[in-house]
Amino acid sequence: MTQQTTMWRALNVALRDAMAADERVFLMGEDLTRWGTGGGIHGVAKRLGDEYGSHRVRDTPISEEAIVAAAVGAAVRGSRPVVEIMYSDFSLLAMDPIVNQAAKIRYMFGGQFQVPLVLRSNGGAGTGKAAQHSQSLETIFAHVPGLEVALPATPDDAYGLLITAIRSPNPTIFLEHKALYNVKGPLQRTPIPFGRARIARRGDHLTIVATQLMLHRALTVADRMAERGVSIEVIDPRTLYPLDLETVTTSIARTHRLLVVHEAPRDFGFGAEIAASATESCWDLLEEPPMRLGSARAPIPYAEALEREIVPGEDDIEAAVQQLLSRGSRMTATTRHSS
Repeated sequence: MTQQTTMWRALNVALRDAMAADERVFLMGEDLTRWGTGGGIHGVAKRLGDEYGSHRVRDTPISEEAIVAAAVGAAVRGSRPVVEIMYSDFSLLAMDPIVNQAAKIRYMFGGQFQVPLVLRSNGGAGTGKAAQHSQSLETIFAHVPGLEVALPATPDDAYGLLITAIRSPNPTIFLEHKALYNVKGPLQRTPIPFGRARIARRGDHLTIVATQLMLHRALTVADRMAERGVSIEVIDPRTLYPLDLETVTTSIARTHRLLVVHEAPRDFGFGAEIAASATESCWDLLEEPPMRLGSARAPIPYAEALEREIVPGEDDIEAAVQQLLSRGSRMTATTRHSS
């Protein structure tokens, strides 16, 4: 029987396996051994400090810029640091070492140096963390040449993608979703290649591409619509860069309709990139223009009721599906978040 576990435990197992397999792998971040019973803010590094000692699980000062800059230097010198930033919002304090150093060193030195650095953090709403602790910043990082961007949505993907990220010669931004840490699923403990999407559900009438929490909501909507005879294919890209467009276009060739759902603001999000690429590749196959669904262009509120108004919910996804399937879907979208 396949083992069932939570996402945070799958990440913990991945770190333990990677550290056991390669002594160059070490962890660094704020309160990795001191927060609660140890393990960082969400317990992902739990007990690893006891097993591997302070030289491989390092508590750092509260300075994201210093943490990432030190990790870049360690990576260039041959180590494989895995950095934890408490919230992805705080990674903005380290944009110089991320964007100007980690992402560019391999190119600027003609491949003489690699930067096998993993920056782990969490984003997304759903836990009442408000505007400065709930952003979805993946599109910002995917826009930067030299960075790989991974977005696990299940425990198995969390394990497999993290193992691949740690083995990669390139800097990887590894963004978890804070509302998914306790979601359970099977764990097979095998690496998952970057740039290979997962078809989470097969379908024939419409394709939904969704990530992380939105993937789970899209699957719920697909189950709901199936009871009405609507067959929806749901695709999880798993990585934004590299991006597996082939799986998306192959699905469109069968369903002829595309909806992209993400939690980040709809405007200027990665949904636009996928929709544009799909339009260029599948113009003759699409029966309707692709649709994007994302959060409103506003900070994430603290209040739960207001948070629900900002972030797409299951009803919003269902409304977008119905609009795409209707004859009037070529008209400008009328739902709150979609277009």
